[in-house]
Amino acid sequence: MYIRQTRTNNKSTGEAYITYRLVRSERSGGKVRQITCLNLGRHFDVDPEDWPTLCARIEQLARGQSNFLDHQLPPKLEKLAQHYAGRLIAQAPVCEPPHDEAIEADYREIQVDSLELIQPRSVGIEHVGLYALSQLGLVDKLQSLGIHGVMQAAVLGQIIGRMAQPGSELATWSWLREQSALGELIDTDFAMAPLTRMYRASDVLLKHREAIEQHCFARARDLFDLKETVTLYDLTNTYFEGDASMAPKAARGHSKEKRTDCPLVTLGLVLDGSGFVRHSRLFEGNAVESRTLESMLMGLGASPQALVIMDGGIATEANITWLRKQGYRYLVVSRERQRQFDDEQAVSIENQQGQTLRLQKIVHEDQQEVRLYCHSEQRALKENAMMAQFCKRFEAQLQKLSDGLTQPRGEKRAGKIAERIGRIKERSKGISQHYHLDIVTNAEGSLVQSLTWQKEAIAGSMATHPGVYCLRSSEVDWDEEQLWRTYSMLTDLESVFRSLKSELGLRPVYHRKEDRIDGHLLITVLAYQAVQVVRQLLKKEGIQASWSTLRKILQVQRRVTATFQQRDGGTLHIRKSTRAETELMRIYQILGISAAPGGTKKLVM
Repeated sequence: MYIRQTRTNNKSTGEAYITYRLVRSERSGGKVRQITCLNLGRHFDVDPEDWPTLCARIEQLARGQSNFLDHQLPPKLEKLAQHYAGRLIAQAPVCEPPHDEAIEADYREIQVDSLELIQPRSVGIEHVGLYALSQLGLVDKLQSLGIHGVMQAAVLGQIIGRMAQPGSELATWSWLREQSALGELIDTDFAMAPLTRMYRASDVLLKHREAIEQHCFARARDLFDLKETVTLYDLTNTYFEGDASMAPKAARGHSKEKRTDCPLVTLGLVLDGSGFVRHSRLFEGNAVESRTLESMLMGLGASPQALVIMDGGIATEANITWLRKQGYRYLVVSRERQRQFDDEQAVSIENQQGQTLRLQKIVHEDQQEVRLYCHSEQRALKENAMMAQFCKRFEAQLQKLSDGLTQPRGEKRAGKIAERIGRIKERSKGISQHYHLDIVTNAEGSLVQSLTWQKEAIAGSMATHPGVYCLRSSEVDWDEEQLWRTYSMLTDLESVFRSLKSELGLRPVYHRKEDRIDGHLLITVLAYQAVQVVRQLLKKEGIQASWSTLRKILQVQRRVTATFQQRDGGTLHIRKSTRAETELMRIYQILGISAAPGGTKKLVM
């Protein structure tokens, strides 16, 4: 074997450049032919004086021989030699099992003790991820957008890497190079891909964001026959590891992860009722939820009769008025603070967990809106426990203040006592409204002589109506159960954000530039779309597992090369995937894909 330089031209630009190839000579009929074993690409960074040594080592590894060179290779050359020897095996033709009984099976005599298992790489998640992205038609869409094959591979690597091992672009690059068999499945050498290609892939996706999101949702709609009648909307935020000084949208705000020490950006998602993302957008970290609805829904092309479901943080009176004017139907969490519930007018239903809910429907006098008051016994128990804890803490702090009035050095000054009571009320989480305090001072009003209190629950609050919440909707003709079960879709949205944040690496963000931040979030959203395809297909067959659970099942399968020494002196390399275990086999059968990704490849040297 030896390395040859070849000058060639780019067909589209006419640019001349040099590529490097690993070739071998073969005599045929009195003539010597040069056969290309591997294309080493344009960026083959090895000194020409080291080429003979590298080729010799590659041939040794391919023949299963020990290192017979006079000296130990530098680590860089040894790593390259092992990589290229592995590629020789991975690029061997796929061996189809004989289906015809007349075709004799391939038997060989091998030395058992010579067996070596090398180059284990994960293949299960990659196999399923490629299937999901093919169902979404992503590669076809990338081609139609004029994105070439090398960049397509980088895009697939970014998305599937986020599904398999969430992290930064740098972490994904390392995973593709050192742990994954994705390159084998799509005929790409990620080990030689520069890190900058990962970032350019993010830029490409962001450039075509609208077209890609619309295409993926349209394919999901066709695949699962989605009805465009329900739109879910919510926001979440993600924090930065760093100061994000080059990101104008990074700002400090209310962190849902309680990372008040970090700047934030906010991700808004518009979803279908089945959980597929229709549209995503990046907002400032201190964005006010209620002011984002109009900008997100405008331009989506949603049906005028679409039903919009959202929580109380977004369901302001102004937003509801806007929805009515635009012709949208709505089902939202009411922002009203006054609680009410008439158990005699309520009906009972059971939720998915078998728990009983009581529902009271009240139609507004103008017949344009309905309110659904819901009572959950489990929620009532939780709220009662919270109330008891807050009351106990509040009363203990008041008692400590009262005890100080009878102690020699205890605080008695009226002004200071008033300040301390104010701070106690501020920290009481609203529980102070249910207490009447009586403060007795001396004749001058300068010293407090006694402090007493009495609990007086305010009507229409959590204290008198624990476990009650209210929904409001334009669907006045729906019954209680239909209203509640439709609203429960919003609770599924919480699992979407949980998947994005914990299972698919939405948090944290390590980038500094705003475009890269937006690209990072878009990759996570596309990875979620692929995960949602898999979960929806499995859900039809009764598999309700989270992606974290599915990922553990898929990660077990590996692609491995078995190397043997033959009796005739040759070396046999067989590369194939490990046998799918029971749970994994069932997933493959449901999805209708091969249980042996990559097939079996055989190389004899």
